[in-house]
Amino acid sequence: MSARVITVSSGKGGVGKTTVTANLATALAMAGKKVVAIDCDIGLRNLDLIMGLENRIVYDLVDIVEGRCRLRQAMIRDKRHPELHLIPAAQTRDKSAVTPDDMVRVCDDLKNRVDYVFLDCPAGIEGGFRNAIEPAHQVIVVTNPEVSSVRDADRIIGIIEAKEKGPGQLIINRLKPDMISRGDMFSIDDILDILAIELIGIIPEDDNIVVSANKGVPVVMDKNESLAKMAFRNIAQRLDGNPVPFQDLTKKKNLLKRFRAWASRGK
Repeated sequence: MSARVITVSSGKGGVGKTTVTANLATALAMAGKKVVAIDCDIGLRNLDLIMGLENRIVYDLVDIVEGRCRLRQAMIRDKRHPELHLIPAAQTRDKSAVTPDDMVRVCDDLKNRVDYVFLDCPAGIEGGFRNAIEPAHQVIVVTNPEVSSVRDADRIIGIIEAKEKGPGQLIINRLKPDMISRGDMFSIDDILDILAIELIGIIPEDDNIVVSANKGVPVVMDKNESLAKMAFRNIAQRLDGNPVPFQDLTKKKNLLKRFRAWASRGK
């Protein structure tokens, strides 16, 4: 066993990066993989809330780095999925408490214990971003189909390529097919032309995501089927090396034809 370290980044805050991290980590654990999700946003942790594990925190990432606990002590096991663990960020420290070398050591310590390590990268390109990028084998860039988000994603792609961590893989989140059909939102073609990296997933706007986040239950665990749940499960399968086709987001034939064309571009 040798863990694959996947950093989930965005550049711009508020695009749903933490929700993506929680759902992909959970989906892979539900598929039988050993997974650890690490919140790298020192001082502003949220991954524990999205995963519903906030009440079980005793130790955090900074405690590991500064030697106050062993790695295993800080790994919070999700009782719903025994193969899924969370290492939370410290709430009362700043990002300077952890260095890129610290993150490499933590991920190296995990590499023979699990299949996947997900790093939830803070917004921006400062110290927390560098911490999350340094140990990565693979970088996922999350963007919304809006101009500021795509511009920031483009900058992130340039940085990870300069650090030889690229070219990265793209998830487009909060897509609204009706707005695209009216020309009121960037289309998937537009985004791929600008960013020019591999598309591995499209997540539609879905109220179920908001409800699940408020409950601390990732949407992939929802008993009801939804487009978002299917999208996250499919992305997880693609990350695990399975060629899963892209799902239909709309019944409109013209958009369905274009969507199939977009899917073939990502293969």
